[in-house]
Amino acid sequence: MTHNKRGDDTLVSPEQSLQVYRAMQAGLSRRQALKMLGVAGIAAAGSGMLPGMSMGWAADADGQGTPKRGGRIRVAAHSSSSAESLDPAKGSTAIDYVRAYTFYSGLTQFNEQLEPQPALAETFESSDNGGHWVFTLRQGVTFHDGKALTPQDVIYSIMRHKDPAVGSKVLSMVDQIDSVTALDDRRVEFNLSAPNIELPAILAVMHLVIVPDGTTDFSKGIGTGPFTCEEFSPGVRSVAVRNENYWREGYPYLDAIETVGISDESARVNALLSGDVHMINNLSGRNADRVKQTEGSRVKATNSGNYTDLVMRVDQQPGSRPEFVEAMKYLFDREQIKRVALRGYGQIANDQPIAPSSPYYFDGLPQREYDPERAAALLKKAGVAGARVPVVVSPAANYSEEMGQLLQQSAAQAGLNINLNRVPGDGYWSNHWMKHPLGFGNVNPRPTANILLSQFFASSAPWNESGWKNEQFDQLLVASRSEADDAARRQMYADMQTLIHNESGIGIPVFLSDVEGYDARIGGMDRTVPLGSFMGYMFAEYIWWNA
Repeated sequence: MTHNKRGDDTLVSPEQSLQVYRAMQAGLSRRQALKMLGVAGIAAAGSGMLPGMSMGWAADADGQGTPKRGGRIRVAAHSSSSAESLDPAKGSTAIDYVRAYTFYSGLTQFNEQLEPQPALAETFESSDNGGHWVFTLRQGVTFHDGKALTPQDVIYSIMRHKDPAVGSKVLSMVDQIDSVTALDDRRVEFNLSAPNIELPAILAVMHLVIVPDGTTDFSKGIGTGPFTCEEFSPGVRSVAVRNENYWREGYPYLDAIETVGISDESARVNALLSGDVHMINNLSGRNADRVKQTEGSRVKATNSGNYTDLVMRVDQQPGSRPEFVEAMKYLFDREQIKRVALRGYGQIANDQPIAPSSPYYFDGLPQREYDPERAAALLKKAGVAGARVPVVVSPAANYSEEMGQLLQQSAAQAGLNINLNRVPGDGYWSNHWMKHPLGFGNVNPRPTANILLSQFFASSAPWNESGWKNEQFDQLLVASRSEADDAARRQMYADMQTLIHNESGIGIPVFLSDVEGYDARIGGMDRTVPLGSFMGYMFAEYIWWNA
């Protein structure tokens, strides 16, 4: 077992990780829990339950039934970090996205078909094919502190993302917004630098939820969302309690939701099966089978375009050699990855990020096949044949360890020696992601093709994982936003997918199913929003507790 030297991010075994989690629930900090574990273990960890938990089963076979009010649940996401924030501009992981939709609301919100629907905005319209938009705010909406929602809140919430000092993860998306102005006490107008027919979808993204005008302290999570923030300890937990003044009548159902991060999958599964938590995400196929076979537990799998990608920095060696990058893509045995690593929970991908479920998926792009002989020739041309190359893998990037092992075996056949550098899940996204010549990322689904490409492949995107810059791609990306002719728009997306497939430093062998485990007493789990786990991170207001 490798250990991280970064204090609170210390990696421990699955069993120890669960003990640390339980100790933190008892009030210890992570550092105190780890210290206690190292000295004498955690005395109470073997109890299997936390105070106040009941193990009685009262759900129907499918965990659905009639919605009920009341109940408290615990949810464990697959990542956590001491750098967590309730500032929606800074969200970068599943647990951040969940908290954003729990405490805040946006002008629009996605339905199960990923269509943007009115939320804080009662109506929205554009009269010039997307260059100017008018949003009419819903009346009677108040923030958690009692302040009424106004156009100034919307202006501040959106325009703050344009300030580089904020460090917004969606800066590249809001660059197109020239201004947001108040027309009166209910209407706001968005003026874009170029028409974009997808603006209502962009404004439904969790980063662009609405906060009170002038907010700089986000520790209280004050928004207009279905729950208010009772407690937030970065890297430890948050506690959300029902917002009795929520603007959507009848919601939410639960009294409270506690959210924690448990990065180790085995510990996460153990927590679910022991009743410590009631919902988890990022299940591997192997553990999904285990959960399905356990009485009182259920599994939900959603195909939504999630992917784990090999990131080859094209601004560093050896990724700066195009032949090396191409060779690595030919070393993916995609069928084997799907069968062995994913246990069938996925779809074959083709080194570009638009999933087959997207209306803009380009099926005319020839599938790149597994070809170690061709890879060997390319590696020789790149001057790296026989070289020893480190690749960073981590449990934080779903299936990257398994993919890395299979890639290692394939590379050996092509004369390349891959050393797998395994690093902990805790702190991976801040300490390792995009910071090594070769590593893995994990990209959650985005509601539209343009949003995905803008966030991860535009030259200026903060999450441009491989550092790939292509002027033609950038021009197509901007032009596609205002192209009203569907055939022309499809061609633009086909060209962008081809450029990524041929030239970028990203290798995508498969699309992953989002697989979750949950307590059978949770109702409402039949709702599906194909944007990632936890119902596209919006589960909080839609589920209930059958107990």
